[in-house]
Amino acid sequence: MKGRILAIDYGAKRMGLAVSDLLGITAQGLETMQRRNKRADFAYLRRVIRENNVQEIVLGLPLKMSGELGEQAERAARFGEELRQEFDLPVHLWDERLTSAEANRVLREAELSTRKRAKAVDRMAAVLILQSFLQAHDRSIPEL
Repeated sequence: MKGRILAIDYGAKRMGLAVSDLLGITAQGLETMQRRNKRADFAYLRRVIRENNVQEIVLGLPLKMSGELGEQAERAARFGEELRQEFDLPVHLWDERLTSAEANRVLREAELSTRKRAKAVDRMAAVLILQSFLQAHDRSIPEL
């Protein structure tokens, strides 16, 4: 049985989470994780990884529009290394430029209230990160 891929939209206060289906075709948002401390955060992620049979992690890398690493991207990259060491799983850093803006746009179009949108934006960003990763790595369509 093939495992799932977990996507994380990294943030200092909250992290959006999404998981792929077993075939690696679709992304489903999970409950947004409220950050507490490293031990509690890793315990929460350990449970998500176990319950969903996660075999890989995709971590959003918030590059500057120029493509350069900024302070937030450097923090995310350090967190990615911590994930790799803690869970012994492959961790892919994935360009997430504009995913939060796109998530807000999608949620606005769904006519969610500002309060509901604020609660859902991290999860939606994680879904968009994972969908982008899955599309870029789609092996179901043979190459010509």
